[in-house]
Amino acid sequence: MKKKLTKLQYDVTQNCGTEPPFDNKYWNNKEEGIYVDIISGDVLFCSTHKYDSGSGWPSFFQCLPNVFETKIDYYMGYPRTEYHCKKCGGHHGHIFEDGPKPTGKRYCNNGICLVFKQQP
Repeated sequence: MKKKLTKLQYDVTQNCGTEPPFDNKYWNNKEEGIYVDIISGDVLFCSTHKYDSGSGWPSFFQCLPNVFETKIDYYMGYPRTEYHCKKCGGHHGHIFEDGPKPTGKRYCNNGICLVFKQQP
């Protein structure tokens, strides 16, 4: 797997790293399509659930069912809900409770963990 991923992709997905904000190709993407996991290829998000959170990372208020597992991490000194791909275990980001309706969730995703596929 290490040969398949860039150094940053490996660090983010395997070591729970974080890419710099506003420095990924999907934070401002407004095209219609789907977002898939860079490792497993599983579909994770639809563009209809993406919104501009102002954070500099792709943000979604909803994911597809049963694609992620979560755990609580204390890396920043307080509890945060980390989520990772259920199939491959790759880290994607954290879920916050400051998103828009209807869910109120913000899946703050590292763009480097995603591949965007435009809808025809």
